[in-house]
Amino acid sequence: MTFEAKTPLAIFLCSLASLAFEVALTRIFSISLWYHFAFMIISIAMLGLAASGVALALYPRLKRIERVGSYCLLLGVAIPLSYLLVNQVPFDPVRLAWDRTQILHLGLFYLILAVPFFCTGLVIATAFTVQSGRAGLLYGADLLGAGLGSLGVLLLLSILAPERVVFLLCLAPLAAAFFSGGPRLRVAALLLACFALLLLARQPEFAALRISPYKGMPSALRFPGARALKSYDTPFARIDTFESPAVRFAPGLSLSYLESLPRQIGIAVDGGDVSAVTASDRQKAPEFLEFLPAALPYAIGSRNKVLVLDPRGGLQVLLARRFGAAEIDKVEGNPALAAVLRTDLREFAGGIYDDRSWTGLGRSWLRGREDAFDIIDISLMGTEPYGTFGIAEEYRFTVEAFKEYLGSLGKDGLLSVNLYIIPPPRSELRILATMIEALEEIGVREPALHLAAIRSWGALCIVAKRSPLTESEIGAIRRFAGERWFDLLHYPGMGAQQSDLYLKSSADEYNRAFAALLSKERRQRFLDDYIFDVAPVHDDRPFFGYFLKAGRTAETYRAMGEKWQFFLAEGYIVPAVFAQAALISLLLMLLPLFSGKRGGGRAKGLLPYFALLGCGFMLVEIALIQKIILPLENPSYAVATLLASLLVSSGAGSLLGERFAWLRTAATTAVIAGLIVCYSLILPAASAAISTFALPVKIGLVFLLLLPLGLLMGIPFPAGLRTLGDLDPFLIPWAWVLNGTFSVLAPMLAVMFATSAGFGAVLYLGAAAYLLAFLNLHFFAKKLRITSSYDPRRP
Repeated sequence: MTFEAKTPLAIFLCSLASLAFEVALTRIFSISLWYHFAFMIISIAMLGLAASGVALALYPRLKRIERVGSYCLLLGVAIPLSYLLVNQVPFDPVRLAWDRTQILHLGLFYLILAVPFFCTGLVIATAFTVQSGRAGLLYGADLLGAGLGSLGVLLLLSILAPERVVFLLCLAPLAAAFFSGGPRLRVAALLLACFALLLLARQPEFAALRISPYKGMPSALRFPGARALKSYDTPFARIDTFESPAVRFAPGLSLSYLESLPRQIGIAVDGGDVSAVTASDRQKAPEFLEFLPAALPYAIGSRNKVLVLDPRGGLQVLLARRFGAAEIDKVEGNPALAAVLRTDLREFAGGIYDDRSWTGLGRSWLRGREDAFDIIDISLMGTEPYGTFGIAEEYRFTVEAFKEYLGSLGKDGLLSVNLYIIPPPRSELRILATMIEALEEIGVREPALHLAAIRSWGALCIVAKRSPLTESEIGAIRRFAGERWFDLLHYPGMGAQQSDLYLKSSADEYNRAFAALLSKERRQRFLDDYIFDVAPVHDDRPFFGYFLKAGRTAETYRAMGEKWQFFLAEGYIVPAVFAQAALISLLLMLLPLFSGKRGGGRAKGLLPYFALLGCGFMLVEIALIQKIILPLENPSYAVATLLASLLVSSGAGSLLGERFAWLRTAATTAVIAGLIVCYSLILPAASAAISTFALPVKIGLVFLLLLPLGLLMGIPFPAGLRTLGDLDPFLIPWAWVLNGTFSVLAPMLAVMFATSAGFGAVLYLGAAAYLLAFLNLHFFAKKLRITSSYDPRRP
């Protein structure tokens, strides 16, 4: 078999390994650093791919098809080696606030992790340059391999920890090297494969994943007497159980309660999101639960039928048990966490997940059900009062979500939301503003008559009713707060002299802010003037934890104690990385100009086409991932499903374009732009319809929904390469660079744009990129008076 015949197989295996490695790295970053740093992986991957085009442009000798086997071997070495090296780099985002050398460590992260993708790019770009006439076949092999890699890695992650999976992933490119190379290359590939399997089996200490010491679990384990218990690895989360004096979970416990707390076991998600499991028997829950602000709804009215959303370690479930709820439904968003409490911690926790428990997104579970609940209990609290990352999507706390919660209450049912008090007030005010808008949208004219709130020294509870609170309910609220030394923040008819009775505050900022938000006349002015953005969030812009306002940076910096940690947590790392990536991308785009050969003059007019395709594809991909999180109920499910659906269907589309010349017309790109606009309009309704089915059916429906768009999106890029190959093959590496660099910038641009305009606008931006690509191609072809690869007479 010739090198040319083996090339599609080599591309398939290398793309499979690279995409799987990319997914594994997102899990590794989620555990070792924080979830929100996983977004960098996409940019790192695309930078590596773009850099390979620069190398081929500057060193034409690298563009020999016989070298593909060697590039596959390099990829097989680079995948495990890059992980081992980056695991030793002392980068920690928390230290960015005071240690400027962390910027250098971040750059080192980029450099090391880009190497495997650089090797992948050498394989693919070399093949495109030498065999541009087979671009459709090669691009199809690339996308099909990437799509299957995104699914296959989930199977591996269900068996092994992500840091161990990398030693398996290198076997795919080593197999490609074995089949593509000569005797020496085959021997080297076999030896390296055996070494990788040895590292996988022995698990040396230097390969163990290093977790930031500032994350919740490592911090708790530094206390005297603390000990780790057990770790559980799943494709979507790592769960750790441990014991530590730091695990004392009783949010806002009344100062009037003087007894000790029962034993508690810490439970951490990805090493940082820490909650607690409280020891309890099946008959009666601990007494201290009656002295929490979260007990407020049980003191007001009926408590027969209770729904607890995202109970995590189960404190809210025990609370319902303590007050004798007859039926307690539980919906936990993290299936891995629920599985641990159903098995190893079942007896310790009193079997809280034994019956009437489900996994998934609570609002999706409520759709199509006719239950009318007396209490719907939502908690935003773990053992540590950390806020969420500003640009992390959160569909549980949007206006649309609260409308669904309120719609599932009985006649006198109560919606209860519990959260930490974290000055200066942000999330507390956004929750209140969101509940107010949700009440107004379901027809409530005076939300202030339907809401009540109390606070302790460290926690706050807000309750809402679809009907106005009655005099007897208001009396129960006042008695509950007074007996436990909690302060009242609001109830209908509350006077100013009734606040700050137990918790003295000179600024009185919570009472003033609540009063302003509950006043129709003052609300908008308060939202406009307040230093933070605490306006309600919606499904199209679900950044519940994003509080920054443009133009208020200096004031915010002073309000946060002149520390930069807040800005990093809010997402300022994204524009910083964007600026860094933009400079690197600009350098990569210009470097081909310094090669010894110059490309043919007028053919360069087609180069913007490839940049626009890269930008458009990534903008659409990022926006669609966010759009399908809601029906699939889990970000990890959404990422895996979207990547597999879009890449596999695009790969199939590329093969169809290779077979049918009429698909390679310029009009295809314009059709894609129009189709993206259509998707932006139908996705909300399609999402609601899909969400009522079981998960396997949902995944199948999402695949079918995305199939038409994916098929068409796989056609323009290889078609353009065919044209460029006919006009000037020298420009193909440069086109690869432009496509890659704009693919680097697009994900970060999408996130920054979505924080202000929403993901629907990001889809429109992607459509605009495809429309501009169509115009570039149309006028380019018209200027040169060619039909290029779109000529229907050409096979």
